[in-house]
Amino acid sequence: MAFITDFSVFLTSVVFISLSGVLLPGPLFAVTIEKAAKRKSAGALIALGHGVVEFPLMFLIFFVLSQFAVPVFVEVAVGVVGGSLMIFMGVQTFRKRNAPNEQHPASKRDSLIAGVWTTAINPGFILWWLTIGTALIMNARQFGLAEFSAFAGVHWLCDFLWYTVVAVLIFKSQRFWSAKVHQGVTFFCVAVFVAFGAFFFGSALWQAISALA
Repeated sequence: MAFITDFSVFLTSVVFISLSGVLLPGPLFAVTIEKAAKRKSAGALIALGHGVVEFPLMFLIFFVLSQFAVPVFVEVAVGVVGGSLMIFMGVQTFRKRNAPNEQHPASKRDSLIAGVWTTAINPGFILWWLTIGTALIMNARQFGLAEFSAFAGVHWLCDFLWYTVVAVLIFKSQRFWSAKVHQGVTFFCVAVFVAFGAFFFGSALWQAISALA
């Protein structure tokens, strides 16, 4: 495959590719909306939790997996397991929609764990890094470890800035958050988790059937 040989050009392309992914509504965006209604720093903490999973995965791919093609059965397993967990998360959110939450506001630990958990069970995140992300890492490898580390930091910084800004904006506008708005946000979160989960689960099954045909 052809590589970008100028590091500054490569890093610029990383910013645009990273933003094109993070700006799309997904599970992490949904959980940010949910937590930001209670804590201004929720977005930053969720991004930190996201980084807890993302940085080790990036370096693992850098040192090991970027040299190999991803087997079909791995993609299928990631889609089935991750999709199922996302659907479960959506169902649990729906079941707890009327649970009282004003007694104890969201803690820093809640937001941090939400970032870790939502990232870890998201098949889209894992498959992105095993496909598009791996291609970027293979390009970064030619520059060396220091430049790869800069690439990893820039990519994560895009996530951090986006979710931090989103959370602050939501928190500042919380006076508009009536009971109906809260219910609407909850249903949005449920829809995102279930829809994405069903999509990844169904896509994985279809991929398995196509591979066997």
